[in-house]
Amino acid sequence: MRAAASSIAIALSLSSSAWAGGFLGIDHRWAYDNSGLWKRSNQLILEDSLIGGEVLCGLWEGGQTRIGNTCWRAIDSSLIAGASAQILKYVFTRARPIQGNDPNAWFQGGSHYSFPSGEVAAVSSIVTPFIFAYRNQQPAVWALEALPLYDGIARMKVQAHWQTDVLAGFAIGTAAGYYAWRRENPLLLGVMPHGITIGLRHQF
Repeated sequence: MRAAASSIAIALSLSSSAWAGGFLGIDHRWAYDNSGLWKRSNQLILEDSLIGGEVLCGLWEGGQTRIGNTCWRAIDSSLIAGASAQILKYVFTRARPIQGNDPNAWFQGGSHYSFPSGEVAAVSSIVTPFIFAYRNQQPAVWALEALPLYDGIARMKVQAHWQTDVLAGFAIGTAAGYYAWRRENPLLLGVMPHGITIGLRHQF
């Protein structure tokens, strides 16, 4: 997991800049690109697909199969990460790159919600439980780290986030995913009806 975080940090800092700032000194605005692979609609498709996939998987499989249990942990993780990121956005009210190109513009009030990246937190939080659950038997599962990496780059391409916003989102999502994976049982599954616990596929 450390290697994945390092790779993301390096990738996010590849673009050169004559001036950088922010609390790590690496924040700079990238050239705007809302086309092709980086198109905003593709970012939304990724996030919506992951969220929809974890919910459908959890409902279909229930919590008694390994994949179903992991899906419920991913749901817990994404809820925790989403709430955490949203609270921090309201606390720090950092201006986005597109809102003035000043990475040191913190506490700007409403409509300034750059820090942290909620979408990177969401994507990271969903893939992390699967990585921890299957990393020993299926090492290829580490390839899922490409999803938050892509999302982080894409968010900076459309000037929605600074580098440190993306790194913070990745850290929040990974921490939430690790917490959800480490729990004895998924949080949300414990309050769901029994029919959901055993999974819809077992009822048909």
